[in-house]
Amino acid sequence: MIPAVADPATLDGGARTPLLPETDPRSRRRAAHAGAGQKRPPPPATTTVLPAVVSAVLLLVLVAVTVLASQHVDDGQGGGVAVVPAGGGGHAVVEVAASRGVADGVSEKSTAPLLGAAGGAVEEFSWTNAMLAWQRTAFHFQPPKNWMNDPNGPLYHKGWYHLFYQWNPDSAVWGNITWGHAVSRDLLHWLHLPLAMVPDHPYDANGVWSGSATRLPDGSIVMLYTGSTAESVQVQNLAEPADPSDPLLREWVKSDANPVLVPPPGIGATDFRDPTTAWRAPNDTTAWRVAIGSKDRDHAGLALVYRTEDFVRYDPAPALMHVVPSTGMWECVDFYPVAAGGSAAAADGDGLETSAAPGPGVKHVVKASLDDDKHDYYAIGTYDPATDTWTPDDAENDVGIGLRYDYGKYYASKTFYDPVLRRRVLWGWVGETDSERADILKGWASVQSIPRTVLLDTKTGSNLLQWPVVEVENLRMSGRSFGGIALDRGSVVPLDVGKATQLDIEAVFEVDASAVEGVTEADVTFNCSTSAGAAGRGLLGPFGLLVLADEDLSEQTAVYFYLVKGTDGSLQTFFCQDELRASKANDLVKRVYGSLVPVLDGENLSVRILVDHSIVESFAQGGRTCITSRVYPTRAIYDSARVFLFNNATNVHVKAKSVKIWQLNSAYIRPYPASSL
Repeated sequence: MIPAVADPATLDGGARTPLLPETDPRSRRRAAHAGAGQKRPPPPATTTVLPAVVSAVLLLVLVAVTVLASQHVDDGQGGGVAVVPAGGGGHAVVEVAASRGVADGVSEKSTAPLLGAAGGAVEEFSWTNAMLAWQRTAFHFQPPKNWMNDPNGPLYHKGWYHLFYQWNPDSAVWGNITWGHAVSRDLLHWLHLPLAMVPDHPYDANGVWSGSATRLPDGSIVMLYTGSTAESVQVQNLAEPADPSDPLLREWVKSDANPVLVPPPGIGATDFRDPTTAWRAPNDTTAWRVAIGSKDRDHAGLALVYRTEDFVRYDPAPALMHVVPSTGMWECVDFYPVAAGGSAAAADGDGLETSAAPGPGVKHVVKASLDDDKHDYYAIGTYDPATDTWTPDDAENDVGIGLRYDYGKYYASKTFYDPVLRRRVLWGWVGETDSERADILKGWASVQSIPRTVLLDTKTGSNLLQWPVVEVENLRMSGRSFGGIALDRGSVVPLDVGKATQLDIEAVFEVDASAVEGVTEADVTFNCSTSAGAAGRGLLGPFGLLVLADEDLSEQTAVYFYLVKGTDGSLQTFFCQDELRASKANDLVKRVYGSLVPVLDGENLSVRILVDHSIVESFAQGGRTCITSRVYPTRAIYDSARVFLFNNATNVHVKAKSVKIWQLNSAYIRPYPASSL
C-alpha cells in the first residue's frame, strides 16, 4: 500500500475548519450588499386580474373535478401494499403509494424494464439494514425520507439560499407531488422547512410540478410552476411569498388568476411544462420573457417563449425560441447567459445575471432534459432579443443531439444566479438505479447533486465547465497526498487513505509520450458505454482510480481515462465511469458511462471525484466532462471501503503525478429548529 507523503494539515495551505450551518462564507462581500436586507411592505396576498379565456378554462376544470376523481379510483393506478422481507427473517407489509408518472405525462423512475431487459424476473438481493443505512449520503442534499425528484425555484434571499424540490410526503415512490423546502447559508448545510406548496386546487390537483423563481427589480419574488390539473392538463401557475420580508419565505400564496397559462393550439395537454426563470430583453423595460418546454406533433422538441408585464397576462412570442427535430419532449428547459472570451466577467470567472444583454462578450445556453432518454443536453449559441429566438453556434451539437451536462445519472437540472458570489449555480436530480422494492425498504429515494458553478470554457469556446461550489472545500478535514506513482501496465496500487466513504479526490496523470507516439492505431471504435469497462484492455487505456472498492476488488467503481489514436495520428481522450462491478447485488441497473473530453496541447489528464456513500460525482479536465453514478456496494462499505490507482493498458506506462485525497465532513442536514419557526 502506498503511504501518504504529506501531512494532512498541510494540503493547500492548511486544514480548513468546517462551516457550521449558521456560518456565512461570503463575509468579504457582505458589506457591499448591506442594503439588501432592508424590509419592504409586503405585496397584496394574491393577484386578482383573471383573463376571460383563463376563467373559462378554470370553470371547465372545476366542473370536471368530481367526475375525474371517481375515474382515478378505478383506473388501476391506485396505491396498494407490498410484502417485503423484514429483519430477523420475518416479513413486513409496506404501504405503496399511488404512482402515476408516465401516464400523467411526467417522468418517474422505472428501473423494472431495465432490470428485466435480459428476460425473466430478477432475483431480489438480500439487503441488510446495515447495507441500506450506509447508502444514505452525508453531504448531498436529500429530505429525511421518501421520494424526491426535480430541484425547483432555487434562489438567494436575505442571507439564505433556498431550494425547493419535488417530494412525495407519503412514500418512497413517485406520487402526490408537493414542494419540499430547505434553506442554507452555504449551499451545503441545509435546514428543512415545512412544505412550501401542496396540490390543493383544481389547477394543481395532480401535483405541484417543476418551476422557477424570478426576482423583480423591487426585490419581490414571483414563482411560476407547472400544475397538473384534475384532468391531467399541464398548466402554468403563479405563486408569491406571503411575506417577502421573511428571510425564510415560509408561506406561499397561489394567485387567484391561476392558471395563468394553458397549452396553446397545437400543443398536447401533457406536453407543456416547467417554466424558466424570467428575463428581460435589452431596450424593453416593461415585458418579461419566460420559456416553457414542449414538443410538436412530429416529435420535435421545442421551447416556447411568452412575454408578460405582470406575470398574469401573457402573449406568445412571434416565433419558437428553438426547435430540434426528433428530440421529443423538452422538460425542465433552462436559458441563461455565460461570459465569452474577452469579457471582463469571463476574466474574473464570474457568472452572469439572467437578464444580461447579449453582445460580443456574452453567449447564451439553452438546456433541455429529454424525456425520451432522461438526459440533460445543452448547446451554446446566440440569442436574438428582437424575436426571442436562439441559434446554436454548432448545429451538429444542437440541443438534444450534442453535449450533455453529465454523462451519468443526472436529470431535470436547473440553474440560478447567486448575486453574492456573482456565479451561476447548477442543481441536478440524481435518481436511484436500484429497484423500487429496495427504495421502499430503506424508506427514501433520490438525492440532489452537489451544486456546481457553471462557466463557459473560454479555452475551447465550445463547452461549459462545471465544478463543485467552492464551499465543498470547507468540508475537507484530514487529507493525504501522493506523488510520482508509477503505474506499470496491468498494475493496481492501493492508497492508504483511511476511511474511504466520504472523499474529495484530485488526481493528475501523465502518460508516457514515447509509448503513445510509437502506436500507429489504437481502439478507434472505442465507446465507453459499449465497452467492457475498466476490465477491458486496450493499448492506451484504461487507467485511473477505483473508489468504493473492497480489499480484494470484488466490488469497485472505476473512474478512468482511455486514449484512442487514429491512423492519421490524431489522439482523442475518453473519460468513463464503470459501475459493472460496483456491487454484488443483481437487482440494480449497472452501466459504463462516459464520453470524449477535450484535452488541449500541453495539458495533463486531471480528474476530481466526490465520493459520498452511494453517489460518485466525477469532473474531468476542470469540469469539461462530468459523470455521476449511483452505486450500492454490499462489501465495500463502512471501514471496508478502499481506494486504488490502476493502469489496465497493455502498451503504455502512466504516472500519477499528484493525488490528493481529503476526508469530507458531514453536512448535518436537519430540520430547522422548531422553536425558531
